[in-house]
Amino acid sequence: MITEAREVVRPAPSRWSDTKVDQWIGRLLQAGVLAAAAVVLAGAVALLARSGGAPADFRHFHPERSTLDGLAPIVRGALRLDSAAVVQLGLVLLIATPVARVALTVVVFVLKRDRLYVAITLLVLCLLLYGLLWGRA
Repeated sequence: MITEAREVVRPAPSRWSDTKVDQWIGRLLQAGVLAAAAVVLAGAVALLARSGGAPADFRHFHPERSTLDGLAPIVRGALRLDSAAVVQLGLVLLIATPVARVALTVVVFVLKRDRLYVAITLLVLCLLLYGLLWGRA
């Protein structure tokens, strides 16, 4: 009895396999959350160092007008090392992390030449950006 040894030919793994894409997305989400946490922590430490020892007056409430009501003032304040702006910037980074995930997914679908998913993911990205930048409740 003669048996033939057959070589199993498997297709070469795609550069953008589902596993590799999942790994990239996971790394992006981890990096975004860690960066946001580090920025919030740095801002909170600076905020507490600056005004953490001030006595609290709970008899009267004096609301403050926020000057950090948009992305541009937050970035300008963070560049001036305003601790409240640095905390806000960390929160913006946290919100931007899943948006960056959707943007990365658009790039992956473009590279895979999957037009349907490019269109759907671009629509989702546009809706996210519209809601974040121009949507007001």
